[in-house]
Amino acid sequence: MSRSLFAFSGISAAIVATLACSPLAANAATALIKIDGSSTVYPITEAVAEEFQKAKKGAVNVTVGISGTGGGFKKFCRGEIDISDASRPITKKEMEACALAGITYYEMPVAYDALTVMVHSQNAFIKNLTVAELKKIWEPAAQGKLTNWKEVNPAYPDLPLKLYGPGADSGTFDYFTEAIVGKSKSSRGDFTASEDDNVLVQGISSDKGSLGYFGFAYYIENQKKLKAVGIDGGKGPVMPTPENVDNGTYSPLSRPIFIYVNQKSMEKPEVKEFVEFYMKDAPKLVKEVKYIPLPAKVYTGNLEHVAKKKIGTVFGGENEVGLKIEDLMKREAKL
Repeated sequence: MSRSLFAFSGISAAIVATLACSPLAANAATALIKIDGSSTVYPITEAVAEEFQKAKKGAVNVTVGISGTGGGFKKFCRGEIDISDASRPITKKEMEACALAGITYYEMPVAYDALTVMVHSQNAFIKNLTVAELKKIWEPAAQGKLTNWKEVNPAYPDLPLKLYGPGADSGTFDYFTEAIVGKSKSSRGDFTASEDDNVLVQGISSDKGSLGYFGFAYYIENQKKLKAVGIDGGKGPVMPTPENVDNGTYSPLSRPIFIYVNQKSMEKPEVKEFVEFYMKDAPKLVKEVKYIPLPAKVYTGNLEHVAKKKIGTVFGGENEVGLKIEDLMKREAKL
């Protein structure tokens, strides 16, 4: 969150003049980069921000917020932030909002994520779930009706089903509903929703009848408290692992994740330097925070797009399910 030097109005000119010569003024002059958006992308961007600020020895302050992909794009398209973290591509509505505000941008894929479905760590009856079962659980028609595991499958025990998932401003929510239910944002509403994945971790880990989903990194960080579920998309159950994302078998819940950079912000030396630092260090830091790095030429390609001023999106405002890394790479030159 950005901080204001003056928290109240009515300061006299004399006080302002005095403060302008004080150490506070020097701190206020520190370059500031504002980032907000996806909780899924947050661990990567936060890791980059920490390393960048260390390298700059306090000369640049980088703030990284979590308001969900949708919340981040709202701020981004109002020109309030320099960079938006996004766990899905920008939508047509968001593209229009940015266009109306005169905001142009660079779309940069930074990693791949295995969107992970989880149950309580002591759940002994669920090892895998089919896409059909997940749809049955999460579709709008299930609201208030499907509330017990036995109703999902008669072989499951008589146990209340408690659901946890990202809120409506989350790109993870958008992607999951499209991949599983068949339409973005089409979901039952009677579940515990939060833009903060740590809240979801707490809920799933404390409820024996729980089922929830969020990004792979948060699962790995909390794998002693949670149990990941294999997903059967029609070719047998596949577990969420970096290898299964790389080889394309973890489908349909593998997805690219992004940062979007305001083109005007890129004219500021500190933002340009931060983005260059991000692309250089992403392969190492993405791995450190337990996501799946992209091939090196994707990161260099992102910077080439900046050099050539290739702005916009390769997705045309549509989310896409099951997009493989090699398919994404083929699109890089089609901005």
